[in-house]
Amino acid sequence: MHVKVAQLKKLKGKSFREIRLRGKQEIAKLNERLLGIGTNEMSDAALLREIHSPNHHGTGEGISALILERIRTSITPDLYERETPVFLPSFAYRDDIPSLVLHRFPNQWLFILDRAGRAINGRFDLLGFTDLSFGDPIDWHLEPISGKRTPLTHWSTIDYLNPEIAGDKKITWELNRHAHFVTLGQAYWLTNDERYAQAFVAQASHWMDANPPNLGINWASSLELAFRSISWLWALHLFAESHHLTARFVARLLKFLVAHGRHIESYLSHYFSPNTHLTGEALGLLYIGAALPELSRAKPWRQIGLKILLEQLPAHIRTDGVYFEQSTYYHRYTVDFFIHLLTLSRSCYWPLPDEVEEKLALALDHLMWLTRPDGTTPLVGDDDGGRLLKLGDRAADDFRDTLATGATLLNRGDWKYVAGDAAIETLWLLGPEGLEHFDEIEIERPTETARGFSEGGYYVMRDGWWKDSTYALIDCGPHGVYNCGHAHADALAFEFTAQGTNWLVDPGTYTYTGDIKTRDEFRETAAHNTATVDGLLQSQPAGIFSWNHIATAKLHSFNHHAGISFFSGSHDGYARLQDAVIHRRNILCLHQHNATALPTYLVVQDEFSAQDRHDYSLFFHFTPECAAISMDNQIRVIHRNHQQLAIFTFAEQPLRTEILRGYVSPVYGERDSAPIATIEFNGTGEQTVMNFILPFTTNHQGAQVAQKSIGVKDARAFIVTLGDSQDVVIAGNAINLVECKGLSAIAQMAWARFVGNRLVRTCFVKGKVIKVHNKFSLHSTDVVNHCVIQVASDHLEIAIEGTNRFTLETKGLWKKISLDGNWFDLNHQPHNLTFARDTGQWQLKVNEK
Repeated sequence: MHVKVAQLKKLKGKSFREIRLRGKQEIAKLNERLLGIGTNEMSDAALLREIHSPNHHGTGEGISALILERIRTSITPDLYERETPVFLPSFAYRDDIPSLVLHRFPNQWLFILDRAGRAINGRFDLLGFTDLSFGDPIDWHLEPISGKRTPLTHWSTIDYLNPEIAGDKKITWELNRHAHFVTLGQAYWLTNDERYAQAFVAQASHWMDANPPNLGINWASSLELAFRSISWLWALHLFAESHHLTARFVARLLKFLVAHGRHIESYLSHYFSPNTHLTGEALGLLYIGAALPELSRAKPWRQIGLKILLEQLPAHIRTDGVYFEQSTYYHRYTVDFFIHLLTLSRSCYWPLPDEVEEKLALALDHLMWLTRPDGTTPLVGDDDGGRLLKLGDRAADDFRDTLATGATLLNRGDWKYVAGDAAIETLWLLGPEGLEHFDEIEIERPTETARGFSEGGYYVMRDGWWKDSTYALIDCGPHGVYNCGHAHADALAFEFTAQGTNWLVDPGTYTYTGDIKTRDEFRETAAHNTATVDGLLQSQPAGIFSWNHIATAKLHSFNHHAGISFFSGSHDGYARLQDAVIHRRNILCLHQHNATALPTYLVVQDEFSAQDRHDYSLFFHFTPECAAISMDNQIRVIHRNHQQLAIFTFAEQPLRTEILRGYVSPVYGERDSAPIATIEFNGTGEQTVMNFILPFTTNHQGAQVAQKSIGVKDARAFIVTLGDSQDVVIAGNAINLVECKGLSAIAQMAWARFVGNRLVRTCFVKGKVIKVHNKFSLHSTDVVNHCVIQVASDHLEIAIEGTNRFTLETKGLWKKISLDGNWFDLNHQPHNLTFARDTGQWQLKVNEK
């Protein structure tokens, strides 16, 4: 009775379509479990019924021989000698690819042969695990880390999320995706060594013996079947010329591919996991239908796969190009799926709507902006460590192969610039012509240095696109979608790279089901570069892939002008407390200017609105290559490459700083020890903390930061000094005029840089007034969002946003003013000027004496 009530509650609020589909899937499961329907290997007669051909040759082996011959004849050096479209472009260049790999990618040649050789011997590198053995012969149901082995029962009866039953099912599934079959095929093409084909046939045959249709953990996820199908189809083409691929073996492989396709079609994740599960399954159906047009279900599977991919595209990729689950790794998965869709469509001459390329371009743009100066990408949100296909040796957090292939398909020089060298993945997917086209694309270095992805909530600040550039990524987006299964409690967290060295990072994921306690530790708030209140999480998990409470983040402003970026956002994760607390974070990124000593650095202001007393903690997670010490209000960090970083923290209450040991997971299943700096304090009512994050650029003690007394409530001022450069930073209240060392402002934040005693640059955000004594003053009746003033010997350059009218008193020191790129000659103008903007153009409106 209780079970029926629970089931009825689950159905409440669901659409008729969902109820009908779920009911259909439940009936199919019952038929398989109770009646054994679809749990036996297909007969030859059944295979013949699955193939539409005027000449069956009377047997399954006969038709399989014809299909194999068709595949063999498609592997020709001349793409235009084919009577039918080739499955994928690269498969038409059997004779050309080996020499290109040897000359262009010699290290990848060695990697492929090493990985293939170990796969022959039953040793595998999977996810973050190296040299795994699943026994001899391979036990396809074993999870070797925990030693758990799942039973050969109907797939729907296996609780694969329970580590007591399945261990970490990701490890078992990763082996059973059979990506190593593709590696064996690559090695066969490179060497013509039949050992690789023999190993493929032996392992695939053993797998089919050990995994009857719909029995066991390897039939429990339609996505896993889709990935395995894609690997098998690649292997079938790569080994097509080997004598080990007999008609009998191919017939059996076809039977299982048909079973895979039917299972995927029956159990599509429309409502179970309508994310990369659903799109990956759709891609699997598309692959089977494209590679095996002889199958009677080929066309329907192509149609189903294409329909799902096109339907999900606008939902999965937001209007700003961000993947909707707020995970950078799953973003990469999604981009790969649609790259393969675009490749298949061009090779097979399927027309696609323009939206596919448009959305893919947006997603690749976002991927470009996510890329750090060293070529890696932050692992924000969940990371499952897998790949659609592993065609080369890339670190799990290096997505540049995807970017390179995208640049080739869509002819983008900026993506090519960030991707760097050509990728072997591009060659294996698009063939020699694809590689040649990549080489011909004219490199275009991006010029923008800040980009906000407002719908997805990611904000990037950088001072350039060189390998030694400085970079910051801020997370202020939705917690996720649906049950937020791949989200982390990371609102307002940020990453920081300075002068090409990664310092502050997101620690990653490490595990899903292997250890539930560790799973939560890697996605809790304290595991990210943000803040906790009273030791609580912003968002509260309720299981491996769900949450009880989620924080809602809100952007207040994001501005960038003339090398100065400002972000302001908040979240309500602690508003659930009896005394509600709102965390607001403001980040000012100040670029290095010309040859001044001060480098690009961050000013991070954390504000907590509250009435009662609370405990506050800030967390800074460093890379494993770092060592850190704490001294009073300072954190000093040294990297293995001898670069250094300092964090200066100022609060209204006494601070406690401490260095702890934590972990960073660069790939699923691997974790490395790394330092964590914690800054703790408590206080009653509103609290503000200022953090100055500065890299060292010389061998001396680096910049020094001092707080100055200004006597204004809710406002603070600081002096940052390095060599002959001095910055004045004001954190104001946007109400009172705050003055410090020659800089005055009514603003949320203001800044000025002096070299010696000479002013070179100043800015303010969210304010109305800025003054530099004995130099100039600017007044606006409206709140200015962002204003940067560059000072030269005979002119001022002003970039201003958020007002259409302001006055400027110049003291008669400059002859010209550049205002948002428009020049005004002041030789015969009074020194008190009013500028107004009509129809988008600035004009010098009023001249006052």
